[in-house]
Amino acid sequence: MLDAVVVGAGPNGLTAAVELARRGFSVAVFEARSTVGGGARTEELTLPGFRHDPCSAAHPLGINSPAFRALPLERYGLEWLHAGLPMAHPFPDGSAAVLSRSVGETAASFGARDAGAYRRLIEPFLPRWDTLARDFMSLPLTALPRDPVTLARFGLAGLPPSTWLMRRFRDDKAKALFAGLVAHVMAPLGGFATGAIGLVFALAAHARGWPVARGGSQSISDALAAYLKDLGGAVHTDYEVKRLDDLPPARAYVFDTSPTALARIAGLGNHYADYRYGPGVFKIDYALDGPVPWTAQEPRTAGTVQIGADSAEIGAALNAASRQGRAPDAPFLITVQPSVADPTRAPEGKHVFWAYGHVPNGWTGDLTDAVERQLERFAPGFRDRVLARATAGPPELAARNANYVGGDIASGAVSGLQLLLRPKLSLFPYATPHPAVFICSSATPPGPGVHGMSGHNAAKAVWRRLRQT
Repeated sequence: MLDAVVVGAGPNGLTAAVELARRGFSVAVFEARSTVGGGARTEELTLPGFRHDPCSAAHPLGINSPAFRALPLERYGLEWLHAGLPMAHPFPDGSAAVLSRSVGETAASFGARDAGAYRRLIEPFLPRWDTLARDFMSLPLTALPRDPVTLARFGLAGLPPSTWLMRRFRDDKAKALFAGLVAHVMAPLGGFATGAIGLVFALAAHARGWPVARGGSQSISDALAAYLKDLGGAVHTDYEVKRLDDLPPARAYVFDTSPTALARIAGLGNHYADYRYGPGVFKIDYALDGPVPWTAQEPRTAGTVQIGADSAEIGAALNAASRQGRAPDAPFLITVQPSVADPTRAPEGKHVFWAYGHVPNGWTGDLTDAVERQLERFAPGFRDRVLARATAGPPELAARNANYVGGDIASGAVSGLQLLLRPKLSLFPYATPHPAVFICSSATPPGPGVHGMSGHNAAKAVWRRLRQT
């Protein structure tokens, strides 16, 4: 009998398996797809030689993850590559704000009226970032806070809605960039604790950047899987699990799946019936015959580029998708240009690029024209660079990854108390009514992103139980 079986070979499932194997437990992972990866995969979606990331591409939380930083993943091929700027946010007048590794450079890009406010917001937390990240990403009670005072100060700044935090700024450049940071988790700007989301992304950039993985996000998953195998763990692909009886006997079962799938497979009935899924996304992967022709200079050297004319436009786009049930007329776009940092991702002189906008959960329309109209506002002539495109709306995303219910790449609405207490209002979010069944997906704290911390935290709950039995 195995000590633990993990269902799903995304970054959280693989991290949970690694953490258990490191502590001497026998572990096997079962994955429905033919390769490991979940939201961290790399595929040729458009043309030969163009290697795209179907989901996550830039990894501010990956390089800053306490779980990943404790593992020897570089021995297994993981290498972080940095563009000149972690992120840029261009505006219609040809200017841009930036999120730089330097707090000073970032503050200066907002203009004299807001530079000081940004410094005062960020600088108290940056020296304590590693401890703060560990405390923040280990909540709820999987570990006692190492720096409760800094964590409490962070909570005072971050728990109110981001709209409150943005009142510190007088001009819209800082407000728009910060609104875009919040939108990375598809949360309405006025939601509870959305200020914390923006702060985490900004601090992550200043601490270690927003890199891509050399060769693509698949490198992260492959490194985790290779390390697991060296620890004695097994990985089985092309193995779809429909019920617990499909799995070998084990003392614990750990699911890197949506709560909906877990309830169905483990026979938990309506236990997660109240779990809410958030907006979906419409994503386009591009093969380009040259770099994106941004009007502003700064986006040309950035790994990630946010597209929203101002904070009001960004807020309207989020509200349309999450509250009004319609696709926005002017979608807020998150775009990543991996080949700026990693030229091996495309043939010489060519580029890979992706963009996505928010749409209602389960939306079946085509956002391509609206996305490209937005891109043309900030990069005139963009369409002329397109060699091929691969589009994926909510149905296609859900078909590729069952965790993306209705196209929700955050695996659950990141709003209200569900931002912090997910998938249930409980201090023990990784446990389920079945004493041998646990959940470790992005539907558990600390939530979405390729960082492995949900798997790391769940593994703690699992090994505590295994030691008691």
